[in-house]
Amino acid sequence: MYTLLYDADCGFCRWSVSRILSWDRRGMLRAVPLHDPEAGRLLREMTRERRFASWHLVTPGGLIYSAGRVVPVLLRMLPGGGPVAVLAAALPGPVEWAYHWVAQNRHRLTRLTRTEACKVERSDLRDVDS
Repeated sequence: MYTLLYDADCGFCRWSVSRILSWDRRGMLRAVPLHDPEAGRLLREMTRERRFASWHLVTPGGLIYSAGRVVPVLLRMLPGGGPVAVLAAALPGPVEWAYHWVAQNRHRLTRLTRTEACKVERSDLRDVDS
């Protein structure tokens, strides 16, 4: 099973993960908040700053993908996501840029999704994962 690690203190992140999990009709994915002790074990090689800088996907074999690199791997396992996964894998730079744009603007995006604002201060959001 794949493990998606995310910021449970962020309304937009919770909203996004709930949509992804509902798309995962094959049950290949489980979500674990970054503050959970299991996340610390799975990401033990990462500094705390890097761990909380983005979401992460851990494969059953222990490979870790972070930020925009998660997108093609995640899409490949979701029904109908294959064609978009191919495109995302072919354009890693734009996908990484888009991921960081969303992360930097998640405070604004919470208005569109009608979710609770992210508790992380905008000044604390840094691009330390690239």
